[in-house]
Amino acid sequence: MTASRDLSAPLGRARMLFSLLAVPKLRAGLAARLAGDAASAPSGAPEEPRMHGPLSRIDWLDEHGEVDLERLQETADVLALMRSDQAILEVPRLDGIPVKTEESREMSGRIARIVFERVGRERTLTEGELNAAIAMFARDTALVRRDAVDAGVLTRTPDGGAYRLADPA
Repeated sequence: MTASRDLSAPLGRARMLFSLLAVPKLRAGLAARLAGDAASAPSGAPEEPRMHGPLSRIDWLDEHGEVDLERLQETADVLALMRSDQAILEVPRLDGIPVKTEESREMSGRIARIVFERVGRERTLTEGELNAAIAMFARDTALVRRDAVDAGVLTRTPDGGAYRLADPA
C-alpha cells in the first residue's frame, strides 16, 4: 500500500478552477490568460484589480498563457483518484467533528450511512465492530456513534451493545 499523499494542492487547484469558471468576469480573465493576453480583458480594457487577485493565484498558468502540464496532470490524477474506490485509502481521518450540534449530527449521520453502505444496510454491528468501522473516518468514535443515534440514523439495542441503520422515515 502506498503512503497517503498530500491532496490539498491539487484539490485546491481544482476548486479554484471551478470557482473561476463560475464567475463570468473571472472566466473571461482566465480565457485572456490562456490566450497569453493577461494585460487586457477580452473587451480590451485593462484587467480589473479585483480580478487580478484570483487570477494571480493560478499556479499552473503563467501570464503568457503557458500551462504547467505537470501540475495540471497532477490535478487531473487526483480528481480521478477521488472519484475512484481508492479515495478512502488516500484521505486522512477527521481529527474533529463540528462543534455545533446540528452540524455534528449531520456529519456523524453521513459517516454512519457510509459504514452501513459498505458492510451491508441490513447488518447489525456490535459496538466494537461499529467503532472499528467509524475509526476509519473519525477519531472520536463515541461521539459519531452517539450523534448518529441522536439524529435517528442509527438505532441501538437497550443495552447499547448492537447497532443497526434506522429505517428511512
